[in-house]
Formats: sequence, C-alpha cells, structure tokens
Amino acid sequence: MTKRDARTGTAARPGLARLLSPRAILSALSGLALVAGGLFIGLPQDSSAQAQGGYSYTGVATCAGSTCHGRSEGNGAVVRQDEIATWQSPFAVSGAHSRAYAVLSGRRGQQIAQSLGWDDATSRGECLGCHATYVPASDRGPRFQVTDGVGCESCHGPAAGWLASHYEVGGTHAANISRGMVALDQPQVRAGVCLDCHYGSEKEGQFVTHAMMAAGHPRISFELDLFSSFQQHHDVDADYMARKGVADGVQLWAVGQAEAVARATDLFTNPRLATEGLFPQLTFFDCHSCHRQITDGAERRLTFEVNPGRPIIFGQPPFNDENVIMLDAVATALAPARAEGFRSASREFHAAMNRGREPAVAAAATLNAEAQRLSDALAARSYGGNDAFEVVAIIGGRATSSRFTDYAGSAQAVMAVDTLLNSLVTQGRITVGAAASIRADINRAYAAVRSPESYNPGDFRAALGQAVGAIGRLR
Repeated sequence: MTKRDARTGTAARPGLARLLSPRAILSALSGLALVAGGLFIGLPQDSSAQAQGGYSYTGVATCAGSTCHGRSEGNGAVVRQDEIATWQSPFAVSGAHSRAYAVLSGRRGQQIAQSLGWDDATSRGECLGCHATYVPASDRGPRFQVTDGVGCESCHGPAAGWLASHYEVGGTHAANISRGMVALDQPQVRAGVCLDCHYGSEKEGQFVTHAMMAAGHPRISFELDLFSSFQQHHDVDADYMARKGVADGVQLWAVGQAEAVARATDLFTNPRLATEGLFPQLTFFDCHSCHRQITDGAERRLTFEVNPGRPIIFGQPPFNDENVIMLDAVATALAPARAEGFRSASREFHAAMNRGREPAVAAAATLNAEAQRLSDALAARSYGGNDAFEVVAIIGGRATSSRFTDYAGSAQAVMAVDTLLNSLVTQGRITVGAAASIRADINRAYAAVRSPESYNPGDFRAALGQAVGAIGRLR
C-alpha cells in the first residue's frame, strides 16, 4: 500500500475552544497543560552550523530572536514576528504544542506512566514521539531542547538546511522548500504532518495504543481545518498569498477527512500494530460502542444503535469510522464520480470485519486506495460557489444523519458544520451577523456532544438538523 507522508479567521467562529468541552479539546490536542514560561531570546544561525556540527535540528531558540519570530507584538513588515508568543501562550489553545512536554510530568501523565509500569513518561519514546520534537541526539544543535515540547521544527521541518534562505532578503518559499522546509501550505502535506500525532503513524512514539487510553490518555480525534484554526500564528494577507497562495477552508476540511481515512486504513493493515496481546488493537475501534454504562435493571440498555453504513454482526465492535462518514458526505458533494466507489468500499470494509483479519486487511487496502484517490481529487479541484452549502446539506440530510449513532461521528459532524459555516463567511456568502444568529443552533449541537456520558444520538440529530436547516435557509 502506498504511504504518504490558514486561513483568515472571522467573527463567525468566536471562541471555538470555549464551545468545545474540556474533554473534547483534550482529545483533539492530546492534552493541555497550563504551563507558563518566558520567551526565548535568540538570533538566526547560518546553515553552515549543520556542516560544522552535523546536526539538522536547531531548536526553538534559533527562531525566537526579536528580529525574527520573538517579538512581543505582532507588527512585523512581512510576517507578524510574534509567532513564538502565540506558540507559547500559557492559557490559549494555540499554546498547546509548547505545553506538550510538560503534560508528561503533570499528574495525569504520571498516572498513565504508573499504570503502564513506566518510571517516567518524560523519558519514554512512546510519549516523546508526539509530546516533543523527538529526534536522535546527533541531530540536535546546541540550542535544541527536548523540553520545548512540540517545537517549530516538528511541523516546519529540520531548519539547519533552510534557515539561511528563510531569513535572507529576497528569499522565496520555493527555495526554503527545496532545502527541506515542509510545505504546510499544501493541504495533503499539512494533513500528513498533523496526522502523525493526531491520529498516529508508524514512526517511534506516534501511535496511541488501547492500553495507553485505558491508562488515561485522551481519545485521538482529527479535523484538519479546525486544528489549523487553533494553531494559526500568521496572517493570510496579500503578502502571504503572493508567496504561498491560500487553501480554501472547505478544501482543508475535505482533504483532511480523506487523508485521515487513508491513514487509519494504512495503520490498520500494519501487522506490527494489528494486535495487543490476545486482542486486536482496539484503538482502531469505536470506544463508545463498548464503553457505556452497564446496568442490570428491568429494561435493557443497548450499547449502540444499528448504523446503516456498517453491515456488521450485532455486538461486533465497529471500526471507528468518524472520518469515513464525513468523507462519504464530501465525496457525494464534491467528487460525485468517486462517491459510489468509496461508499461501496467502506461498506465492504465493515462487512469484512465479520469474516476475520485477513479479509478485513484486504478490504482496508481497497478503502485506502479509494480515500487516496479522493484526496488527490479534492486537492486538485477549485472551490467556491455552493460547495460548502452542498456539504452542509448532505451532512444534515437523511442519508447521512442516520449514521450519527455514536459520539465520535457526531463530534466530527458538528465540527464540520462549524468549520463550513466559517468558510461561508470567509467567502462572503453569509454575513457575520447572519452567522452569529446561527450560533445558538451550533451551540446546541456542541452541547449534545459535550460528554460521551450524556450523549444521546436522537437529541444530537435534532440539534444538528436545526443548525443545518438554518444554514440552508441562507443559501
């Protein structure tokens, strides 16, 4: 199987971090520790450092000079230059990456390590792969600090090769990319980088097992456009667009869904990740189909509703298909020529679970190929017109909404409607005032997925339907 490794904000999305529950934010960003710290002081180093020291990762301090990205106020002529302050914000969601290492030594991190029989989470590769820029000691420059957490180079790539061209007068984005900077302006590339930690990869320390979640690690969830908004530290202005262009919010969301399905099915087929002792690796399956209240009263309590998109035996743990459900809606609206092929492959994948590991792996490979074809098609097409309206209508329509029978899929749906509404405001299709009037409906849908313990599929579908209907009336 083939592997593959921001847009302007608007008043339509005030306080997304506030609207999501602490549990949802924790799941989305793998833990938020409120750790304050001072700004780093540093000056650019020439890329000859790599030749002199043999290292490729220079560390956050190298980016944090006051003439580069370490200003206290974002008033730079080309870029804001306060990017480190945003990354290091002690209380905002935007500072989660800088706090990722500190999470490991916090109470929850210590409890997880103790349950798993580890002395200290801060020394475990299983944790550092996502809670820090985790590279061999030989690749670390003199200013590199593992304790920085998820630093600049975790996302932008090892800087020793491109640092000089990055800050030289007249330097170009293309030149930086050619020297090893990661092309995060490309939706598929950005999705791959984010998915490494926010879903998982085959690299060391970038796969959250069921045992880790049983010990207390948050459930993994991913949505590219929403995560991009949380972590945006730049202005998408005329200068930015001239250098890099701009990815439409609908495109980011759609490509992110396709890449998430491709990543999930790719990892599922990996025999090294397939099992955990006697059991299949349950991290791939829907947590809440099993983890619900068990009672012995006069009335039975079912653990899940029958889902029309999952032809599986009653009681079979379903594969976590939150992104599959969203990609089905994407394909129907934005790539209709590929929609039936993807839908058929997803149903066969679920059905193959009834027949055993080998048929399931074969079906996963087919679904993976369909998802990658969709990703390519979604990355190549242009966006505008009624795209966002079409997708919103399908998410809330009869064919799709009936599939919102579990917490994970429903959380994806409300995040999707929120991000698509924001895109409609950005495109000028809906005014800020009109979007604000829909906020109450969006909030009701968020409230319905505020906690797995209180989740009710029927209540959620009703709340989402109100939000989708309100958006549709503005078309």
